[in-house]
Amino acid sequence: MSLFKRSVVSEILGHGGVVFSTLLVVWLSVLLVRLLGEAANGTIGADVVFGLAAFSSITALPTILSVSLFIAVLTTVTRNFRESEMVVWFASGLSLKDWINPVMRCAVPVAVLIALLTLLASPWAYRQIEEYRQRFEQRSDLSKVTAGQFIETQDGARVFFAEEPTKPGDELGKVIARVLEPDWLSVITADSARVQNEANGDRFLVLSHGRRYDLKPGNNEFRLFDFQRYGFRLESSGTATSPDALRATVERQIKARPTMQLFKDATDTARSQLMWRIALPLAALNLALLALPLGAVNPRLGRSGDILIAGLVGLLYMNLINLSRGWISNGKLDFGIGVWLIHALFLALMAYMMWRKLRVKAPKDSVGVSAA
Repeated sequence: MSLFKRSVVSEILGHGGVVFSTLLVVWLSVLLVRLLGEAANGTIGADVVFGLAAFSSITALPTILSVSLFIAVLTTVTRNFRESEMVVWFASGLSLKDWINPVMRCAVPVAVLIALLTLLASPWAYRQIEEYRQRFEQRSDLSKVTAGQFIETQDGARVFFAEEPTKPGDELGKVIARVLEPDWLSVITADSARVQNEANGDRFLVLSHGRRYDLKPGNNEFRLFDFQRYGFRLESSGTATSPDALRATVERQIKARPTMQLFKDATDTARSQLMWRIALPLAALNLALLALPLGAVNPRLGRSGDILIAGLVGLLYMNLINLSRGWISNGKLDFGIGVWLIHALFLALMAYMMWRKLRVKAPKDSVGVSAA
């Protein structure tokens, strides 16, 4: 490999590593904040936060790798123009099109890795995430209660707060619960709690040594009960039936489906997901090539404008892929066209921009000015 190619490949890999690690840290920070918030609200269990973070990171790696490659090539080309190193390469008989070979040496392995992630690893990770969430949804209300936290169950109809148990045989210590019923608002306190299984399979939360306060909203009616033992049935949270919840469930299921099943499935939803998995590695190659003419800037001009334009072009590319995915899912675009149309348009855009950068403009005719 020539000195030029080694220099370009080394710089792209160095910039790519820095950008990738930065984006991954930012992604993990935002993801952990969201997952910890869901754990605090009782949506997921606190014991599966790090597992969900790991699997969710696998699903995000294709996009992070694509963006990292694009930014790495863009910053490498831009730096060479800004610091006038391109003048040296041009004086040595090289041109901007000679960058294609070293850029593709970096882009092709990354695209292969992205293809493996989108076609194999990401569906498996989505299946693991779905299994985590389904197992938590099937747990009883009591098992979702974490000592020292307020936990909502049954869409907020029950709110629990419990302390650590202090007596042998108790599953929870002091408990306070708010139960919202059609006519009554109840607040229940107890010294301890445990789960009791009946012969018919019913499960009850049995509270010991407590008090119940009942208040009828909009009325001055009030009731107070002291009890030694008090139990109420534990029910698992039902499956959401709202249209948005159903669409979200279908979306999660289609993302978790293996790629070979998507090939066998003739539905538009399966084809749209298959198009998305094929599009990401192709987009990574296209973005890497597109960064060459976008990074070829004039050193005398400002820096922010070129970076902004390049970012908008990359964002437009990914949004058009998402738009095509939605059109295929709704039956508005044929899969055979949508799988290549956006990539062909941006490949043509890259070729046109490269032609604009490489063409040699003819000198303007000089106009003689006669002196009076």
